[in-house]
Amino acid sequence: MRNIDSSILSRRALVGASLAFVAAPAIAQQVVKAIADLKPDEFTWHPERSPAGPVAIVVSIPDQRVHVYRNGIRIAVSTCSTGKPGHETPTGVFTILQKDKDHHSSTYNNASMPNMNRLTWDGVALHAGRLPGFPASHGCVRLPLAFSEKLFGVTHVGTPVIIAGAFSDPVEILHPGLVLGTTAEGRLETEEASLKSKALPEWDPAAKSTSIIISAADQIALLLENGRQIAAGRISLAPERKLSEHVFVLVDADDTGRSLKWHGVGYNDANGQAVEPPEGSILQSIKAEPDFRRLVHDRLHPGALLITTALPLHPDQRTQGGFVIMTA
Repeated sequence: MRNIDSSILSRRALVGASLAFVAAPAIAQQVVKAIADLKPDEFTWHPERSPAGPVAIVVSIPDQRVHVYRNGIRIAVSTCSTGKPGHETPTGVFTILQKDKDHHSSTYNNASMPNMNRLTWDGVALHAGRLPGFPASHGCVRLPLAFSEKLFGVTHVGTPVIIAGAFSDPVEILHPGLVLGTTAEGRLETEEASLKSKALPEWDPAAKSTSIIISAADQIALLLENGRQIAAGRISLAPERKLSEHVFVLVDADDTGRSLKWHGVGYNDANGQAVEPPEGSILQSIKAEPDFRRLVHDRLHPGALLITTALPLHPDQRTQGGFVIMTA
């Protein structure tokens, strides 16, 4: 594995850190305090706030914080350390491609990278490591050891990770029907019933996770499974609609059987710039070709992603099954 962060705990140091966690609670500890007051290695963890549902992770580079949302509700915040100057952590939307609880680097002297959630095949991941209080990694997102263990337990292959300079909290969106265009009512009821019978993907590598990427610049939609493109189709947008950087996570069909429930997050790579949360009208403004639409509907499941961007889908923004969409 190339370019993964080398400044992490060796196996011997990791054992010491675990013992220190028991003997000295000030290190890598769970706390109850304001997010802005968290010190390096501190985190909050409240899974009881939302016991079930799709998970989404947001990494705020300016704040050096990781926010964990489940079913649209924030259940955890942790300090982190992202890439140092010259090795900046890329911003954009990623999905977890691989999980390894006891990962070791093939590049940096077999260095230990506990609780690794891989974001790209060329070396960006979430994993436990040293947190000095500022960006210090070689591109990875380092986490407190105890937090990384908890996070590892709630993610799966396909979990979205948004790395941003600014972002909005998730908002709930009800879309009247299926996405990417109109569907006959009988088919709508059948497909929503099918959706209700599906569960979140397991986190094992064999699981299939669906992402749909919509580019306003290219007027094209891509369908991906486990980060790999399987189809593309032309799309059209309502004349008044301008797409920007948004991520929609599918929750489920609502109780009426006529709408899908999504959680939407807006983001950008600018430090301190306000981000407007997405609106439901965004989903309604996108129309796709019937064949592409059918492929999408057949693969929808709780936790599926729909990502919109104003950017063209240039190959440099994605690697071999790695990036979903990279903004910088």
